[in-house]
Amino acid sequence: MAPLIIPIFLPNVGCRDRCLFCNQKASAEGLLPPSSVRNFIEASLAGIPHNKKNREKQVAFYGGSFTATHRDNQVHYLEEVQPFLASGLIHSIRISTRPDALDEEVLSLLKEYGVKTVEIGTQSMIDEVLMLANRGHEAEDTISAASRLREWGFEVGLQLMISLPGDSFVRFLQTLDQVIDLKPDFVRIHPTLVLKGAPLEILWRAGRYSPLSLEEAIQWLKRGLLKLERSSIPMARIGLQPTKELERDFLAGPFHPALHQLVDSEIFFDMATSLLDLFDGKLEPIFFCHTTEISNMRGQRNGNIMRLREKFQLKDIFIQGREDVPKGSLVLQTQKGDISIHRGELRYSDRRIEGRGYLLNYNTQESM
Repeated sequence: MAPLIIPIFLPNVGCRDRCLFCNQKASAEGLLPPSSVRNFIEASLAGIPHNKKNREKQVAFYGGSFTATHRDNQVHYLEEVQPFLASGLIHSIRISTRPDALDEEVLSLLKEYGVKTVEIGTQSMIDEVLMLANRGHEAEDTISAASRLREWGFEVGLQLMISLPGDSFVRFLQTLDQVIDLKPDFVRIHPTLVLKGAPLEILWRAGRYSPLSLEEAIQWLKRGLLKLERSSIPMARIGLQPTKELERDFLAGPFHPALHQLVDSEIFFDMATSLLDLFDGKLEPIFFCHTTEISNMRGQRNGNIMRLREKFQLKDIFIQGREDVPKGSLVLQTQKGDISIHRGELRYSDRRIEGRGYLLNYNTQESM
């Protein structure tokens, strides 16, 4: 079971450059100082529901490049968590940072203060994409950082973004191939969004950058999710967490509060399609899936049912939950017996998906 995260956001802390997609303010406005960390943790622990009290708990420093800030600043934040580690109320610490800010001295400090998980802001493994996004690091930095983290015994997470300027679906698959070779403990994937105040807003308003539509993003993400699953790499999250700040600043792009569920529903639609291609019955088909996945099979607002009925000219479709059907599997009842498919068996022959996450006549200095 994934740990229960107590997130402490440190916006723009340690960031050396302004990334093209980022709208975090360079000031310290809203920044939680080290002196307030203990009170924040205590309040968070008090608010945990009783049925989650026994879960592993991690304090996570998110929002910037934690290890790129001054060493003393890192120590001040980490020291505030130590009493909770000593008492067992908190089990470990998680931080997010840049791949080029993880040298041996930094890793020694993190290990000393009880950091267990390090999430690397990888974004892409294509150097041109990283350059256009003004990341200030290369793919090789991620490869080197992941290797060192493994040697030191840290849990490694990689954060990716899709459809950044210069990206394409094929390049996304190439990024995933390299990510899989690194064998991270988990991956997060976020579609690129246009936010107020981000340098990307200038290009979007000028018509020089177009984000993916929600439908396009789902097609990219379903292929990426299945690719990672076949390599036994967990997906920690798809899409950004809905917040008041995101609602306030969002301008364009494939945002949805339940994006992961939309992707899972699309995968079930593909599984159902593959089974119905073999369907020889004259009556309405009956599908069986695990009881917890009925909503994914039905799709939001029964969207999958309506699409399948139209595609196969069916009067109706029935879906029933069964505990004996493995999660990720779909069973279709036929006159000759049940036929089934697991999501891991899905294969797509076309590696090209048309998308609109491109940039025209890009000039780095113009947008900075």
